[in-house]
Formats: sequence, C-alpha cells, structure tokens
Amino acid sequence: MNKILIIDDDPTICIMLQSLLNKKGFETDIAFSANEGLKKLGILKPNLVISDFRLPDINGLDLLKQIKGLHPHMPVIIMTSYAEIRTAVNAIKLGAYEYVTKPLNPEEILVLIHSAIEKSSSDQKADKSKKIEFIRGKSPNSVQIDQYINLVAPTDMSVIIEGESGTGKEIVARRIHEASARKNKNFVAVDCGALSTDLAGSELFGHTKGAFTGAITDKKGQFEFAKGGTLFLDEIGNLSYEIQIKLLRAIQERKIKLLGSNTDIDTDVRLLVATNEDLIKEVQDGKFREDLYHRLNEFKISVPALRDRKEDIKLFAENFLSLSNQELNKNITHLSDEFIAKLEAYNWPGNLRELRNVIRRALLLSSGDRVESISLPPEILNYSDKVQLSGSTTDLKQIQASTERDKIIDILKEVNNNKSKAARLLNIDRKTLYTKMKQYGIES
Repeated sequence: MNKILIIDDDPTICIMLQSLLNKKGFETDIAFSANEGLKKLGILKPNLVISDFRLPDINGLDLLKQIKGLHPHMPVIIMTSYAEIRTAVNAIKLGAYEYVTKPLNPEEILVLIHSAIEKSSSDQKADKSKKIEFIRGKSPNSVQIDQYINLVAPTDMSVIIEGESGTGKEIVARRIHEASARKNKNFVAVDCGALSTDLAGSELFGHTKGAFTGAITDKKGQFEFAKGGTLFLDEIGNLSYEIQIKLLRAIQERKIKLLGSNTDIDTDVRLLVATNEDLIKEVQDGKFREDLYHRLNEFKISVPALRDRKEDIKLFAENFLSLSNQELNKNITHLSDEFIAKLEAYNWPGNLRELRNVIRRALLLSSGDRVESISLPPEILNYSDKVQLSGSTTDLKQIQASTERDKIIDILKEVNNNKSKAARLLNIDRKTLYTKMKQYGIES
C-alpha cells in the first residue's frame, strides 16, 4: 500500500485529502507544520508528500529543500493559491514534482499522485541499475587528486574534502570508499545543509519511541546504516554546535546514543566530510569547533574548480555526451571544435554540475551527429570575463564580516543581479552567496 504524508496547517484541507486518499486505498498521515512533517517523514516513510506552500514555521521551498536533501527521489506536490504561481514554478525548479492550486480538484490530484509515485519508482530502479563511473582528469590538479585518493583510501583516516559546489566532492568520497577495505559495506551520504537543527540529531544518530512528539517508533540513524562502511557528511559546516559536540563524541569514543536513550551503541564507520566553506575561518569565527576540526582533519583533499583544470573540460564534456545520449535516447557522437573552445573559455561557476547540464541541454537541441556552439546557452556563447569593478578587493574571504553585506549588495548591483558573476567575483560559490543573502536579508 502506498503511503502519503499531508503537510498543511489547515485541518479542513488535511481531513478532506485524507478522506479522499483513504477511500482510494492509500495509507495517509497528517502534519500541521514543516518540522512535524520532517519528523513524520522518517517514521511513515511515505511514497509521496503533499505540502502547502504557506506553513507556520518555514515556507514550502525550504521544506522542499530539506526533503530532497534527505530523500532525493521523494516526489513532492506543492499546494498553493493562484497568487503564488510564480513561487510554485520556483518549487518545480527546486525538485517538486508538480504544484496544484486551491481549491483542489480531486480528479487532478489523484492523477498527479499516481503519476508521481510511478515516476519515482522508475527513477529509483534506474538508479540502482547504474554503475558509478569515475572519469579521471589529466590535468596536474586531477592527477594529484588521484594520487591522494590512492594514498588515503587503504587507511581508516578521516578526510576533509574541500571545494566549491559542483566540483565533485561526493565523487571523490565514493572513490575513496570504493578503493578501501570497506568497499563491500554501505556508503551513506548525508547532505548536512538540508538538515534542520531539530532533524539532524535524529537523522544522524537515530531516536527511540517517544523521544519527541511524533516519534511513534524507534528509528535508526545514518551512523547505524553506515556501520562497517563509510559515512559521508556533505556541507559539514552547516551542523549546529550541539550536533558538532555529539559528532565529536562519536568519533572519539566510537559510540552514539539514540535521541531519548541512555544506552551507548558501538559504531564502526569511516568518516569523510566535505565543505565549500573555509573551515579554518569558521573555527576562528567560533562557528565550528576547533577540536572537531582537528579530529576530522587527518587528511585533506582540495578539489579544484573546473576553471582551474581547463585541460579536463573536453574529457568531461565527452563523458557527459555519452551519458546524455543514453538518457535522451540519442546518438550524437561529436562536439564541434568551436563548441569545445567556448566551453574552455567559460568560467564555470557551477563547475561539473553546470557542465553536465549544459551538455544535456545542448544535446537535446542538436540533430545530426555533431553538437555545434549555437546550442550553447547565451551566458556561455557570449561569455566575456571582462567584468571590472572599481574600488578595492571583491574577494569576500578578504573582507571583514562587518562589511560583507555592503560588499555583496555592491557586487550584485555592478553585475545587474547576475548571481553567477557575483559569486565568481566574490570568490565564493552560488550556494554560499544565496546563504549569505538570506542571512543578511538581501532580496534576490
């Protein structure tokens, strides 16, 4: 029986949906806030989530990000009013399956639910059948990464993997796992950036029945799922100070406690962590525990931005061409010389993730046996790295915290609110830029 979680602070909507879906053979549960919904997510393990955009604690977009961080294949349908259509479209871009407008049409919602669950099931089967392929670059930076992986993989050392968003930090972590003695055990990846403070403890360490409102059963945490294998914590800098303390204890004593329990559980995991932040600066600013940093920093690998390994762009592009041919059921075999030249001239603020999306899009727009430069998006086709800003340094890492907000606003004005250019000039990635804009209340 398929399970559906309904998240809405309007009891009338919840009861109406629950009654409709129960009659159609679905098992349902209700949450009246985002935090309650996130807690029930791990308990119910639904096949689909239906959530209102306007919730009493956080908005639907933030909730969507957290759900997708925990369960990438979880289909989410957003409910919204007609006045919020623009927001709903943004939700689709962030991974929502679809949006529906209130008042709800029962036939429409049922069609969407069946379609979303069917697609999710198909996607998960496809993922399980895929073999992970690692494409090794030939640039000096890429060769050095290979050397470091070969050195550290056979050990049990903790590793900090640094790099901008989209550079392939998780791929490096998976390569370390696959070359280690733990390769036949689980590799468990957790996006710490998607975990709320309330959710992080339960997700990492698990909880007992009754540990908090809604905890109706015991739940294993990711440390237990990764037992004997490798636990990869992406965006480690996003963990709260409280969770950092618990993580430090887990590393030092190799023991964890489920939330709500007084009993220690032995744990045996290799810890790999990734960050797009400067953790040393985070330590200096009091945002990251120094003792935890030194425990994690037994070995460090810095993954360079794609713009710093131009020699690899053609190799990666051709690999993405092959993968995209399979995904889109096409058979285009060549990338034109001009197409490659445009790729190599571009600055790639989104790194490998952006490159893969560009190749997929170009393939979709192409016919014949060759991809031409005309199929590139305008920002690459017409790229010019000549943005000049007056005044002092634009590197945000060299600017005092007290002036960060003003500098970000100035840069955004200079580049006409182009986030990619702004992030590049500030020497940060786009995810960090969005985080800081939210922190400082800067409208996008």
